[in-house]
Amino acid sequence: MSEDTQHKADMQKLQAEQQRKVEEATDPERGLILVYTGNGKGKSSSAFGVIARALGWGKSVGVVQFIKGKWLSGERQFFSKLGNVDWFSMGEGFTWDTQDRARDIAAAETAFEKACLMMASGDYDLIVLDEINIALRYDYLTVDAVLAGLKARAERTSVILTGRDAPANLCDYADLVSEMREIKHPFKAGIKAQRGIDY
Repeated sequence: MSEDTQHKADMQKLQAEQQRKVEEATDPERGLILVYTGNGKGKSSSAFGVIARALGWGKSVGVVQFIKGKWLSGERQFFSKLGNVDWFSMGEGFTWDTQDRARDIAAAETAFEKACLMMASGDYDLIVLDEINIALRYDYLTVDAVLAGLKARAERTSVILTGRDAPANLCDYADLVSEMREIKHPFKAGIKAQRGIDY
């Protein structure tokens, strides 16, 4: 058998297997829970990519940012120009900026109250809880409270939770967990964050 003939046979086999999996898959008829975690860059960026995908299908989208403060980012400016994403930046910046645990806890709790109202409202197809895993890592929120909020969401609502160190219980509950792994980072080489690339 020639190399081309073997390749075609292999691809036909893969195609048949993929078609079988697609035919056997079912629609859960509910929103999904997606977790983007890990120590590498790209967690929030991936979530914002899903926002663009959802908007392309005319879906309703909301964002609650737990850590990132009021500073401007490219994604926030872009989606604000579109005018069809409800965006709430409710953090006060990086955890080392405030240096006030009680203040950070209060900010996280306020942000989560807003997120719970949005998730339960039935108004959204997709909600991104950006950097909520950081709030969980520092015990600003409890995993039990976050799981309860997710379970109380409207049936149609999918939720993406970003940030490193996602807790095991949250990952167990999620439908999808993706881990970004850092291999190389320009900041470690002394290169400062770049507008349009990093923020």
